[in-house]
Amino acid sequence: MLDTLKVFITVAELSNFSRAAEILNLSQPGVSLHIRNLENEFGVQLMHRSSKHVKMTEAGHILYKQAKQILAQYEAAKEEIHLLRNEVTGSLKIGASFTIGEYILPRLLAQFVNQYPQVDIQVTIANTEEIAQAVHSNELDVGLVEGHVEYSEIQVQPPFMEDEMLLVSSTGHPLHSLRTVEPQMLQDQTWVFRENGSGTRAYSDQFIQDTDLRVKRSFVFNSSQGVKEAVVAGLGIAMLSRWVIHKELESGDLHHIQVKGRRFTRDFHVLLESKSISTMAVKMFIQKLREFE
Repeated sequence: MLDTLKVFITVAELSNFSRAAEILNLSQPGVSLHIRNLENEFGVQLMHRSSKHVKMTEAGHILYKQAKQILAQYEAAKEEIHLLRNEVTGSLKIGASFTIGEYILPRLLAQFVNQYPQVDIQVTIANTEEIAQAVHSNELDVGLVEGHVEYSEIQVQPPFMEDEMLLVSSTGHPLHSLRTVEPQMLQDQTWVFRENGSGTRAYSDQFIQDTDLRVKRSFVFNSSQGVKEAVVAGLGIAMLSRWVIHKELESGDLHHIQVKGRRFTRDFHVLLESKSISTMAVKMFIQKLREFE
């Protein structure tokens, strides 16, 4: 029955019998037989077939939702049994926003894989909004993001790390010679931003709004690396995570503009889909995440 449910889920997600057959390494008649057997067992039509596509019936949608839960529970049981032998197995699909994915996650995964080598890991790096959407749609098992998340069906766990945000410029910028600056001294500056949907962009926007700053001109890059290189080149100032720029600060390629009386921080959060069942691999990963320094 589990194999049949896997076939049904694959056809439902691909909306195509022949593509499902290729992925499952089955013949197309074999895939069709699995679906017919399910329809005979439940006494209803689960899918409308045509030469171009497959569309699920209302009964098909109900079975798809429950079948996903059944397979998740089966995998969770299998992993707990493996844990009795001190094994953590299965797959783990992790999504991370750029700052976390590029500067924190690689070191964390090196530790995790060393301890749990049998876990198959896939990593997606995108901005905070895209990671939240992927967790919401069950494309990811866990999301690691900075910034505020507004999906009601996403479980936002307590922060696992505090991140310091720094206002930076090139060493040739006029503000470089000042030890500290008052917020109003930042009026009419050229800024370098991340794209909309980025947690770093949201933080920068909030800072500018809270201090009522006028932006003379702005440039937008879709990665923190791009923003960093643009600031080093003298294109403008930016607000970036210390994780992103610590090497450039040490080498002197970037200058930290200290705003008088202010320290800027944000939290890194773990996102989980509220109704999904956390596998042992997910639980061990989150545990390792909270131990990480």
